[in-house]
Amino acid sequence: MNSEDIGYLPATEMAAMIAAKDISPVEVNDAVLERIETVQPKLNPFITICADEARVAAKAAEAAVMAGDDLGPLHGVPFTVKDLVNTAGVRTTYGSHALEDNIPEHDAISVARLKAAGGIMVGKTTTPEFGHKPMTEAPLFGRTLNPWNQDRTSGGSSGGAGVAAAAGLGPLHVGTDGGGSIRIPAAACGIVGMKQTLGRVPHDGTPDSFALMSFIGPMTRTVADCALMLDAMSGPHPSDVHSLGRETPDLIGAAAADGDLSGLRIGCRTFLGNEVIDTETRNLFDGAMPAFSDAGGTLIASDGPFTPTLPFWAPLTYSMWAARFGGYADQLGDKMSETLRYWINEAQGVSGVAVQDAMAVRTRIFREVEAWFDDVDLVIMPTITRPALPVDHDPREAIEIEGKSVDVPRAAWYPYTHPFNLTGHPAITVPSGWTADGMPVGLQIVGPWLADDLVLRAAACFERLRPWADRRPDIG
Repeated sequence: MNSEDIGYLPATEMAAMIAAKDISPVEVNDAVLERIETVQPKLNPFITICADEARVAAKAAEAAVMAGDDLGPLHGVPFTVKDLVNTAGVRTTYGSHALEDNIPEHDAISVARLKAAGGIMVGKTTTPEFGHKPMTEAPLFGRTLNPWNQDRTSGGSSGGAGVAAAAGLGPLHVGTDGGGSIRIPAAACGIVGMKQTLGRVPHDGTPDSFALMSFIGPMTRTVADCALMLDAMSGPHPSDVHSLGRETPDLIGAAAADGDLSGLRIGCRTFLGNEVIDTETRNLFDGAMPAFSDAGGTLIASDGPFTPTLPFWAPLTYSMWAARFGGYADQLGDKMSETLRYWINEAQGVSGVAVQDAMAVRTRIFREVEAWFDDVDLVIMPTITRPALPVDHDPREAIEIEGKSVDVPRAAWYPYTHPFNLTGHPAITVPSGWTADGMPVGLQIVGPWLADDLVLRAAACFERLRPWADRRPDIG
């Protein structure tokens, strides 16, 4: 196999081939690093490439294979980590000049668990500064481009991870999601991205565990890899109050290719507090729905009233940014992203009463969403309302859908994602198809609280009937 074929190998196959001595960890990681060197100048998905560290780890992994040691489920498999997640001895910049020389002493729990399973970190992927917007660009490193069309955004804030997965730069990529930041770039780049139930993967990088709306999760090309990665990262840890007492269900078994959806009621929603969707995106969504009935599920129309969540997500998020990053704004001035400074300034008008009101509404929305599952077992909806936006779009400005100006991206491009950051429900996005001009869009599967295994099962069934993993962007 050449380096491109190795870079696109699923982790499930790669780990099995390494264990069987059909391919070596050194060969795998050298191939992925070669791919990274080729793609990085074109698409810019990395802030830091850990070539030397990865090669040392790969040699140790190869020695373990040859010695007949017990191997972890990810032994020798390369992975990347978004640069909002701490990595021991490797700089973690948060996409900001304020932390461009920051070198953590410890790995985040999620990273430590991937390493314990045998994974090898090959680099840190790009993020907008402190993950604040749905386009991946920052003064520290520039702009990350969509592999399907370099005039379009990669999405964000886990845009580097989305590009790395789509471009075949290894199979496993750690993203974070505070309002859709895994699912937006996954849909925009044509891959799988999952925001699991709150607490499934411990989040030890946040100063406020109790009010958490941000998630560390997997971004992959296949559902089986998503399950494999999520399984490795999951489990309780004392750093995260929401993780305590959680037992991990059989996520890998749930994503097995032989499952079906017999007996399940599948709710279908086209809108979620929004009113406009691109026609081609809607047609791809509508055309994908029969796959769920072909897998044995019963489709049920579920479009009903829903409380738009942006008015409540925004004060909670902007005030958090002001509290955590306001000091950096004073320190950096124009060296901080202008959009982040804008939203930090917006937070100055957010009162404590408004924050308390938003927290109360968050509970009401959780109850509203959880009540969906009295009547259905899963709910399917689009992930984004149109393909990736122009690469230079200002996230404060209205977007266009079929030539019509609608609303800002948070309200009009991804109204389907941030509700589930507020509620904590599991949600996965998978490709629902490609438009006539070759751009991917996604559909999102949402499940009841803790039903991560059921969400993965539905995604795996859909993938089996509507596969996408053989598609590769022409990067040039």
